[in-house]
Amino acid sequence: MMETVLGLLLLSSVSLKEVISGDVCVSGHDSGPVFEEEPSSLIYPEGLTEGKVTLSCQARANPAASYRWLLNGTEVPLGSERHTLVAGNLVISSPEPSRDTGSYQCLVINRCGTIISRAANLKFGYLHDFSPDSRSPQTAYEGVGTFLACQPPPHYPALSYRWLINEFPNFIRADDGRWFVSQVSGNLFLAKAEPNDTANYFCFTTINLDISTKSTFSKPIPLSVLPNANPRKSAPTIKVRFPAETYALTGHTVTLECFAYGNPVPKLRWRKVDGLMPSKTGSSAEGPTLILPDLSFDDEGVYECEAYNSEGRDTHQGRISVQAQPDWVQVMSDSEVEISSELLWSCLSSGKPRPSVRWLRNGQPVITQDRVEVNGANLKISSLALDDSGMYQCVAENKHGTIYASAELRVQVQAPDFRLNPVRRLIPAARGGQVMIECRPRAAPKPILFWSRGTELLANSSRITVAPDGTLWIRNVSRADEGKYTCFAENYLGKANSTGHLSVRDATKITLAPSNADINQGENVTLQCHASHDPTMDLTFTWALKGVLLDLEDPAGRYFRIQGQENIGDLLIVNAQLSQAGIFTCTAQTVVDSASASARLVVRAPPGPPGGILVKMVTDTSVELWWSHGHDNHSPIGKYIIMGQSSLSSEWKKMRTEPANIEGNAESARVIGLMAWMDYRFQVIASNILGKGEPSQPSARIRTQPAAPTVAPSGLGGGGGDHHELIVTWTPMAREYQNGDGFGYILAFRRKGTAAWSEVRIPHVESSRHVYYNQSLAPYTPFEVKIQAYNRKGVGPFSQTVEVHSAEEEPTVGPASINATALSAFEIQVSWEPVQQLSANGILRGYEIRYWRQHEREAAADRVRTAGLEPTARVSGLRPSTRYHVAVFAYNSAGTGPSSPRTTVTTRKPPPNRPPGNVSWKIQGSQVAVRWDHVTALHNESAVLGYKVLYKHEDQTVLKLLDKTKTSVSLPQPKDNGYVVLEIRSWGEGGDGPAHEIIVSRDSGTGMMVQNNSSSVQSSSLLLLILFLSLMDL
Repeated sequence: MMETVLGLLLLSSVSLKEVISGDVCVSGHDSGPVFEEEPSSLIYPEGLTEGKVTLSCQARANPAASYRWLLNGTEVPLGSERHTLVAGNLVISSPEPSRDTGSYQCLVINRCGTIISRAANLKFGYLHDFSPDSRSPQTAYEGVGTFLACQPPPHYPALSYRWLINEFPNFIRADDGRWFVSQVSGNLFLAKAEPNDTANYFCFTTINLDISTKSTFSKPIPLSVLPNANPRKSAPTIKVRFPAETYALTGHTVTLECFAYGNPVPKLRWRKVDGLMPSKTGSSAEGPTLILPDLSFDDEGVYECEAYNSEGRDTHQGRISVQAQPDWVQVMSDSEVEISSELLWSCLSSGKPRPSVRWLRNGQPVITQDRVEVNGANLKISSLALDDSGMYQCVAENKHGTIYASAELRVQVQAPDFRLNPVRRLIPAARGGQVMIECRPRAAPKPILFWSRGTELLANSSRITVAPDGTLWIRNVSRADEGKYTCFAENYLGKANSTGHLSVRDATKITLAPSNADINQGENVTLQCHASHDPTMDLTFTWALKGVLLDLEDPAGRYFRIQGQENIGDLLIVNAQLSQAGIFTCTAQTVVDSASASARLVVRAPPGPPGGILVKMVTDTSVELWWSHGHDNHSPIGKYIIMGQSSLSSEWKKMRTEPANIEGNAESARVIGLMAWMDYRFQVIASNILGKGEPSQPSARIRTQPAAPTVAPSGLGGGGGDHHELIVTWTPMAREYQNGDGFGYILAFRRKGTAAWSEVRIPHVESSRHVYYNQSLAPYTPFEVKIQAYNRKGVGPFSQTVEVHSAEEEPTVGPASINATALSAFEIQVSWEPVQQLSANGILRGYEIRYWRQHEREAAADRVRTAGLEPTARVSGLRPSTRYHVAVFAYNSAGTGPSSPRTTVTTRKPPPNRPPGNVSWKIQGSQVAVRWDHVTALHNESAVLGYKVLYKHEDQTVLKLLDKTKTSVSLPQPKDNGYVVLEIRSWGEGGDGPAHEIIVSRDSGTGMMVQNNSSSVQSSSLLLLILFLSLMDL
């Protein structure tokens, strides 16, 4: 024993010398380094030789720390031209890939210890130019898919890709679904080529580094699309496939690519094969790129991409396996431990794969030896010595990353000292209660503790106990216990003591305890609580529910202390809810003691959610549902209802059941009226006289059994198409009517008047038309058509029979005669002898009028179509004084027939382009007299035959027309404060000339004139309204 004491005294002497010399960490003054900023990985542009790289490292420490840096485990020589240290940060000048690439770590050192940072990788990014060699031309056929290879140049890190057509910046946009640019390969994919896709294409690559961006593009890749008069339709073929296994980290974003060739252009949709599709995929679940942001372990599973069109479908599947970088669950903390005791530290981490754990002391590995035991995440040091002090780090790592946790260990050796934790000077205690007096000096090793009262040494008795940690307990306190109490502490380094005075007070008592209460949810209730106490001390009340203290100061809360006398602590509960039922405890408290009393509050409410929802006995239209009773919440359950949700909608709907009314004691029911081959989830809701409760957790998703279709497709019709074709169309069956997989259609048709039906199977649910081709098929032949659905379970009923005609052919005759008459300078009237319906090879839809100027070719003719069979039409928008050729054609859905005989017509001279001038007016009694000068036509203008005057009063919405041959007009006078709107224009054979627009106000007897060359009544009215508002402002 004496040798141990002498050894410790020797250590203390050595420690004192080291402190004096400044080499030892001083307890209570010094602190080891703690990182505030650690270096981060960086990608620096290759070739940027004049720049600098800065790797950050900052730590707080006392005394201030020094810094060192390691590159791939070797110390970096600081102070050279290339490597400088700026406040802990490493600055690399003119970085070079061959010398500076690698893993960097920062060491922070002071006399309390050393810590090492996480590793930061410095890499160099680059993007070389594309090969200067010309690209080979590529050929594709109309209606067929193809792709163009990017062949990107050497680069690091990954690129982003876009494609140009012909010239910059004409980038391809994938809005129509035909184009897709893979961000994995950079290749450009085209689902279905079209002739106008013939062009030169450039692959445009971009690299984004931490401090710069660079782009480059390839040589042109010529693409020629060969036209095909009848492109063949084709089912989808997936050409861009995501990997069969994709590994990704939690919190990151995963992108899967999928794209298909096909005609028509395939649509794409995604699903999670072994679970529900995460909602965070958003609209990407209906496109070529599935994006899963902020990945979690719930997102792990098999995903399927489906490409589909009217000709068929194709699918591809792959698994996403989610892994995780290490993350701390529990870490050690700074510890001050007495000499010769034991240290136990643990640091727990999560990650996938499971991280391995190692330990460092002052940057060096800690291994099991002598007093040190390392067991994975646990570190144990026995018989602690002074030289065990230092900075410790726990390191967790897997293939995805490494994390560090740091803590400081201080091994203490010290004589007892009460300066930081003296015994309380005044110790109040309640008469009849108990009191605890702590004795907690600082000392290492642990001291021997004992107590005295005055000069009397205290020993354990029925009322007095000295605990092993030195705490003094006195029970059943009386006035005789008052006095001074002293705690003595002693170890081999010294002694110390501390004294406090015990003062005995009257005990606190509950005089009116709260009573049990029973209320309905939403009601208010008051719980009473009164107490008596020592008058020399303050009394406070607290309330707890199920042992949890209530906040009585929250104005938005449900609990309020009723203000009143100091000894009254009544509690008001407002709008009580089910969660507030339970044991309420009132505590009256002074600084020396407390008293408590409790009461039970019962809150009656609608039932809680039923549990254990099980689905059994699944058929095509029904299931059996079982559940267990939830809490009745002190009011018997009266009945249950069952809610259901199908995969067609997120809405929960009440389901039909057997029995229709489910009694409150039931634990099962049958759900009926379900759709076959449909996914469902179910919830059960209980109710009582207080209302409906919360729904149960949804059941597992189930799918009803398949069955043969029960309804026929709707919207059956058709017609049109090319020669010798019969086109039949229908509305594709919605998912809820398919009733099973292997779904398709059976189309039956026969020539009207014949007995035998022809049938054709169409095995695609998305199909909505069928084309039957027969070279001998006469135009506009009537067919009877009907359709039924089928699946693997059988066929459904046929639809009603409808009549559909084969494709029409163009009319074979044209109108026999034609006449054209000029109506004005801008309009002609065309009439013709109608074509008989019997010669139309179908249903005659109307007539097409073609007209072109004398010096133009007929191929450049403008065209106007009538929407009916009326043998006359007007053609407007023509040029004045111009000779036109005119021809008329009959048309139907197949096109136009032969031309009528041609005729010619010359439009009239244009009207004068000047409005009437010198307009004046005068109010005479109840009339307004308006006059203007005659408009004289020039030699190239049509003669003026009269004038049109349009007018309206302020309370009218329509302009009235006066047709005048004179140059004056009288109109009714406007009402008080009113106005009249007028338009005056000339007219003749060439049409109407431009108008004067006038507002006449009665207030002033004057008006405003506005020249407007447009003859549009709408634009005139708008301008008149503006003028009127201007007058009102005046």
